Amino acid sequence: MVRQSSAWMSMAKKRWPLMILALFSLSTVMVFFMRAAFDSCNNTSSTTRNEDLELQDKERDRIQSSTQVGSVLPSPLKFMKSKLVLMVSHELSLSGGPLLLMELAFLLRGVGAEVFWITNQKPAEPDQVVYSLESKMLDRGVQVFSAKGQRAINTALKADLVILNTAVAGKWLDDVLKEKVPRVLPKVLWWIHEMRGHYFKVEYVKHLPFVAGAMIDSHTTAEYWKNRTRERLGIKMPETYVVHLGNSKELTEVAEDGVAKRVLCEHVRDSLGVKNEDLIFAIINSVSCDKGQDLFLRSFHESLQLIQEKKLQLPSLHAVIVGSDMNAQTKFETELRKFVMEKKIQDHVHFVNKTLTVAPYLAAIDVLVQNSQARGECFGRITIEAMSFRLPVLGTAAGGTMEIVVNGTTGLLHPVGKEGVTPLANNMVRLATHVERRLTLGKKGYERVKERFLEHHMARRIALVLKEVLHKSKINS
Repeated sequence: MVRQSSAWMSMAKKRWPLMILALFSLSTVMVFFMRAAFDSCNNTSSTTRNEDLELQDKERDRIQSSTQVGSVLPSPLKFMKSKLVLMVSHELSLSGGPLLLMELAFLLRGVGAEVFWITNQKPAEPDQVVYSLESKMLDRGVQVFSAKGQRAINTALKADLVILNTAVAGKWLDDVLKEKVPRVLPKVLWWIHEMRGHYFKVEYVKHLPFVAGAMIDSHTTAEYWKNRTRERLGIKMPETYVVHLGNSKELTEVAEDGVAKRVLCEHVRDSLGVKNEDLIFAIINSVSCDKGQDLFLRSFHESLQLIQEKKLQLPSLHAVIVGSDMNAQTKFETELRKFVMEKKIQDHVHFVNKTLTVAPYLAAIDVLVQNSQARGECFGRITIEAMSFRLPVLGTAAGGTMEIVVNGTTGLLHPVGKEGVTPLANNMVRLATHVERRLTLGKKGYERVKERFLEHHMARRIALVLKEVLHKSKINS
């Protein structure tokens, strides 16, 4: 992407202090991160069609990748103009699945589609996050109404396309549509993000074989779903499309704006009490055992010991955990804080409450650690968001992270579990001691994002899927 014009930069200098106040006023809500993957992964599954679809448009996609930011490009989703789309989310929160669906809703609204949104499960009491997100959708022209009732049924029957978001959203079909389910299934695109075994329940996914298609965020997850549904549930996946996502234009613009990054960096570091010359390793995920913050802290502690043992002369190292919940204070987070106190590293470790905006922290840190455990991340969009900011990534060799990070080129991978603690510690010391290596990995990661993981890449990949699903639904209706 190109630099902003001097006039725009002048205006940006004036507006960024105001934007920072807005950004940091949201520190009590969930982390905004979504997920991505790697186009060259070799998947020979007969039900996975995205490779063929993308080959049809490879050259045009390459041309768009090199187009300047300021250019106005025709949206690949423009064929969705006037189409009626119903989106069904199992919940409305600031977690990956709902936010991805909202992002698609806004892209479709941008080309003139009529978009309706229903949330199957809502909190019994008024919820500020739900209210805020619904207001945002209404402001952008997305029509929001109850998941139950005749309006939901009528909209589903009338819609050109129904998008179910996450496996859990499958419960809505029988709960609401009841005997009308067969009439809707031929026009359902099921967007699946889950990577955990407890989502494989018949009551969630029994209609999966009969929908028009499934869209999954990574090859790893698609293969996992295909095998697991066949072996555990005895059902067959529908035609499945692997769609690698891209960064939003808003985040990309911040990542390209040197003034913005500098201001955000200074603000975050001042708030944490971290000097400009200090090195920050950050993990940006909701605090939970699946995300590996405990193992990250063990690795960080071990890296400090290695530096001391080798008598390395380095700037002070800091670990930042973005995704804390000071109100909930789960048992897991309590154990994290206890570990920090026991190891007497509280001056080096910083817990940051859940936040809607990750850009300030990406601007302020030196290395992102993606330490998701077990099968890893399905998608891990925070990874490509960090790469947009020219940050190297230290990630677990599992899940979608392996489809994003090129080991040794854009980052370094380590094993999941306890076996990964020492390798991660060594990688942290390696990047702390080799500035040029750190910068080179970040530069290569940035180039990879520009080639594969921008919003127009995502829009084109999704457009190819929607065209096929719409065609199939017409044939079967």
